[in-house]
Amino acid sequence: MSDILRVAVVGHTNTGKTSLLRTLARDVGFGEVSDSAGTTRHVEGLRLMADGVPAAELFDTPGLEDAIALLEFIDGLVAPGERVDGPERVARFLARGEAAARFEQEAKVLRQMLASDAALYVIDARDPVLPKHRDELELLAACARPLLPVLNFVAAPTARVDDWRGALARLGLHAVVRFDTVAPPLDGERELFDTLATLIHAHRGRLQALIDARAREADARREAARRLVAEMLVALAARRDRIEEPAGEASEAVLQAAAARLREAVRAREQACVDALLRLYRFRPDDARMDALPLTDGRWDDDLFNPETLRQMGVRLGTGAAAGAAAGVGVDLMVGGITLGAAAALGAIAGGLWQTFGHYGERIAARLRGHRELTVDDAILRIVALRQRELLAALEGRGHAAMTPIQVGGAASAGGSRPPVPEATDPATRQWRSGSLPGALARARAHPEWAQGEGDEGKDEAIADLAETLA
Repeated sequence: MSDILRVAVVGHTNTGKTSLLRTLARDVGFGEVSDSAGTTRHVEGLRLMADGVPAAELFDTPGLEDAIALLEFIDGLVAPGERVDGPERVARFLARGEAAARFEQEAKVLRQMLASDAALYVIDARDPVLPKHRDELELLAACARPLLPVLNFVAAPTARVDDWRGALARLGLHAVVRFDTVAPPLDGERELFDTLATLIHAHRGRLQALIDARAREADARREAARRLVAEMLVALAARRDRIEEPAGEASEAVLQAAAARLREAVRAREQACVDALLRLYRFRPDDARMDALPLTDGRWDDDLFNPETLRQMGVRLGTGAAAGAAAGVGVDLMVGGITLGAAAALGAIAGGLWQTFGHYGERIAARLRGHRELTVDDAILRIVALRQRELLAALEGRGHAAMTPIQVGGAASAGGSRPPVPEATDPATRQWRSGSLPGALARARAHPEWAQGEGDEGKDEAIADLAETLA
């Protein structure tokens, strides 16, 4: 055997062998994944690296289709009273013409088994345990290589995990790993490689190096992901669009157009962050489907001035002047009600002006000079942050063999309303929904240049601080 660990990935047809390799390699383009049987017809390999050094080679193999007939055929190659061990029996079969004809696919599997240090036997845990599976395991055992069963699709309600564990134990296979390739557990890789290391002690060092490298990569990926979201939120909080206010009836049209531009800019900036996160986690662009933010489809007044919309997204309003202005999400807190003509917000601001004058004095002065400013409201920042945290959690728990898109955000009904989100149980989500916004966003409000990609150490510090709150 070569110095690098070589592992054959074997099993019955359509159990998820290619899916397992996709998830371990974090490569949605490896092989072909399909619900149809016998998709993989040839042996394909990939290499897993640990800090730039090859740690293991994994080989995808065709599905075993007729183990019962093959085992009977191999038994017929041994003369009565002849003592022949497993590898020799397999070698006799591979030397026969049937290995290139009737049993061609099985022969490819057995050749790869003999050329490997160990094998992962992938099982669709939804399947019942049948005689063909026992014959497959007997054939693979004849190759005299360590064999680790991997139970796939264990998250399915029809999974027969206990049945499979019992059947495998009766065959002497007590080391078994649960690894759902569609929704792998966060520690699934570690458990798989660690269990494999117990079966092939000579390669424990390489597997441990792979485990450690993968853990560091995961930490770095999560940190980079949180920073991407933090950069977006800081840019949105810092954004300030100044509008030269015309006189007369044209004023309202100008303001509505400016609000529409801001709305589109928010949506585009969020989508850019989604695209970057998908690239970071090595998924395709169409692997996530985002519900529209509640600031599209011409429903600006209906949706964003209605506190019910925020309630349905799990975001609560405050009290006093800020609450009245927050009903105009997407518009500067000082002039939000005025610019879009919301009488309720206007009354709240007028009634509580003494509370807000000091903080918004600069913007009041701009209003008196004939300017108005639009900013992204706190409520929209909350919604965007909550959606991105939901996406991050989905990406962390998604296997690269998953076929259906991630759905982020509650789906709207035919009438346009959304079901209320469930009450948050974790402190971070509760904070983003109704607690004080992170101080980094308040600092960003005072630095409009940060929205243009400009900044200093203060901006970097704000992004770093905000990233910590997204964990």
